[in-house]
Amino acid sequence: MLLPSTEAGRGRPVVLLHARPTDRTMWDAHLPLLAEAGVRAIALDLPGHGDATVPDRREVAPWSDVLDTLDHLGADRFVLAGNSLGALVALQAAVTAPERVEGLVLVGYRPHDQPASPRLDAAWEAERTALAAGDLDAAVKAGVEAWTSAGATEEVRAHAARMLHRRLTEQLTHGEPPQAADPLGTGPAALRTLRGVPALVGVGEHDMPDFHEGGEGLVRDLDVGRTTVIPGAGHLAPLERPAAFCTLLLDFVRRLPQQSSPAQR
Repeated sequence: MLLPSTEAGRGRPVVLLHARPTDRTMWDAHLPLLAEAGVRAIALDLPGHGDATVPDRREVAPWSDVLDTLDHLGADRFVLAGNSLGALVALQAAVTAPERVEGLVLVGYRPHDQPASPRLDAAWEAERTALAAGDLDAAVKAGVEAWTSAGATEEVRAHAARMLHRRLTEQLTHGEPPQAADPLGTGPAALRTLRGVPALVGVGEHDMPDFHEGGEGLVRDLDVGRTTVIPGAGHLAPLERPAAFCTLLLDFVRRLPQQSSPAQR
């Protein structure tokens, strides 16, 4: 399926992939900053999020949808930048079409087979319990508390709440769509094929230990040095610290080799 998108700017395409409890509007503050810096920033809704409604029981392959959408938008080669779910989908797209990926910026990653910490288990359980009781507002509140830091502004919390409310409403209406076979498979073998692709792995300073651990493991698998910590942020680090995230992203992009052909659009 072709994914809804919002974009700004001209130059090297930088594709922004959102976290699970959010949608492409989490990048609203980033688009003008990136466009002003001379890149073509493209924010996508992943299947089942935002405007990307999935018909009941349709199998989804978000990585393929991302690649098909970028074909449609005329972006042949690009940098993928993802937060949480977006980081996972970025990796899935990269192992599917490594020749198209110029770089990876991955924040808040955790592999599915990594045992959950008590803090993460408690966050999931609070959301499940509220949804089972039909209390959508309580589920949203639990999610906002779990995924933002104590220092997040009220504006950030309100934005996160709106996105999460929409996501959970979609989930209750259509259910969770079945997923196609994960191109990452099991274990680190597929990730290790990406060694040589420039990558930056980041995590919010106040994120759960699961994502600090996941980031450290990803750094080892990709062989890219060390994890970059985004100060004062929780799991949704780019949403909480847009300027800091854009600085990291742009510094990374500027260190990449120049494109051999004119930038798309």
